[in-house]
This record gives sequence, C-alpha cells and structure tokens, in this order.
Amino acid sequence: MCGWEAPRLQISRYTASARIPVRSPGCRIRDSGVPRGKRTGAGHPHPPRCPSPVRVRWNTVRVIIVDTPEEVARTAARRVARAIDRARLVRAVGDRGRAATAHGHADAPTAVLGVATGSSPLGTYRELGRLARAGEVDLSGVAAFALDEYVSLDAAHPESYHAVIRRTVTEELGLDPGLVQVPDGTAADLEAACERYERAIAEAGGVDLQILGIGTNGHIGFNEPDDHFSKGTHCVDLTESTIQANSRLFDSIDDVPRQAYTMGTQTIMYARMILVVANGEAKAQAVHDMCYGPVTPACPASILQLHTNCVVVADEAALSLCE
Repeated sequence: MCGWEAPRLQISRYTASARIPVRSPGCRIRDSGVPRGKRTGAGHPHPPRCPSPVRVRWNTVRVIIVDTPEEVARTAARRVARAIDRARLVRAVGDRGRAATAHGHADAPTAVLGVATGSSPLGTYRELGRLARAGEVDLSGVAAFALDEYVSLDAAHPESYHAVIRRTVTEELGLDPGLVQVPDGTAADLEAACERYERAIAEAGGVDLQILGIGTNGHIGFNEPDDHFSKGTHCVDLTESTIQANSRLFDSIDDVPRQAYTMGTQTIMYARMILVVANGEAKAQAVHDMCYGPVTPACPASILQLHTNCVVVADEAALSLCE
C-alpha cells in the first residue's frame, strides 16, 4: 500500500455556483485527479476511460477553496447540512434504517455523523448549530460517534473528549445525548472496548458523514504517521510530539495521557462521505500531501485519495502549496 505516486493531471479552477446549491459565496472547487485505475498495490489493468480532469470522480479528493477560516466554517457546515438531509431521505426509504431497527434500535437515527475534536472543525460546528437554530437544517434524530478519546481519562475530566464533544457538538448542535457516543476511556479491557465501539457504529447503520481535521504531520484522529491503514478502532501509544502539543490543555505534561482510542483508517474509509476541514498555512504541507502526495502511511490522510466521496474545504493559506 505504500509509495504509490498520484498521477499529475491538469486541474481546473471554476466557480461552484452550478455545483453546490448550498455553497457560500466565492467558493471554488476542483478535483485532485487521482484515477481509480491506479489503486495502490492493485496493479489494476484497466485505466479510466474518460481523460477529463474536471469530471474525474473515481477516487478523487474534491477540494473547495475559500478565502477565510470563517468561509471555511460556513461552506463546510452547509455541506454537512446537505449530507444530513440526504442521509435522512436515504435511511427513510433504504436498508440503513431497517438495519439499525433490526439491531434493536426502535428509534433508528435519521443520520449518523463521525465527529472530530481539535480546533479545525469548531467553526463548522458553531455554524451548523446556527443553521439548526435558524430552522435551515433539521438535526433531530441525528447520531454522532466521536473520532477518538484518551485512555484512562474519566469522562468528567474537562479535557476528555467526552467533555469536549458534549460542549462543542452535543450542546452546540442540540443533539440527543443518548445518540452521541464516545469510546470508554476507563474501560478495563481496551480491545473489547474497541470491538464494542465498532459494533455500535455498525448497528447504527454506519457513518453517513465523517468530519475530520488534519494534523500538521498528516495525521487524522490519532492515526499517526506509519500506523497501519488496515486497522479499525484501536488503541495507540501517543507520540512525543502529540503529547507535547496536547500538554497546553493540561496542568502539566505529566498529566497528558500516553494512550488513546482512535477510529482507524479502515473505519474512517467505511464512511459514505468524508469532509476534511483545514485552515492556515501551518496545514499547507499536510493538505498538499493528502491530496497530491503518494498514498502512504507516512501521511495517514493520503489514504483519503482512495475514497469515492471525499471533500476538502480549506482556505487559501492551507492550499498555498497546491497550486
């Protein structure tokens, strides 16, 4: 799976007015241009037949460019709102709702979000909450699964992701707390806790939209460089750089947990749609490698090139190396 170099196709810039009915003004859209016929390690003998760079839909990262972090939040929130509306309709008439009901959920979720913590998606959550309060999106019955959680940190701790998700997602969006799940950071059996979390996602009918940020080294969740692509939800040892970065949130570096749960790249890739939010020049190299670099565990986010419905919403600074 490692070391495949994405083909360099010509990328066109164009306004999104005809493509994104819920867009923010001024956003622009383009494809990263990674064809399905060049799957990593697959030796696929059948290249895509259509050479058009704008209409390529196989395994491409769709990039929406806006000017400011505020526009990133607005554009991303409207993408989330549209995905929720679509999932609600599909679940109402399709197999996902029936699957959830069959697993004992009498009130099956109307849509399922995968939600990340960190600074990148905070503006998106605030804007989505504003849309909900304005009656522009219906969030009733929406379920959410957190992307990660610290091991050994009690849910009552203010920096546990239970607490962070409660403040920034559950309360901000007005979700039913009973429909929001976070891995159990205090479970005695870590492997069993991971299995339960995977099972809960499956019983909810799977994730309709996974919201992600991206780290400066290309990590998504706690999937750090050189972690395996094939993992589901699992426990990881945090790197020293991650411990240092997170120490600002704790009284001392000694208080930072050394392990965490995270959805693995396998679980993330099972989501029906993925939305990555990125702001600022500090993320420029990671965004470039995610969209245009080789697909390799050295940049965990690069696996998103192989997803059939991945959208990146980023400002000019975060895309400064993608010209």
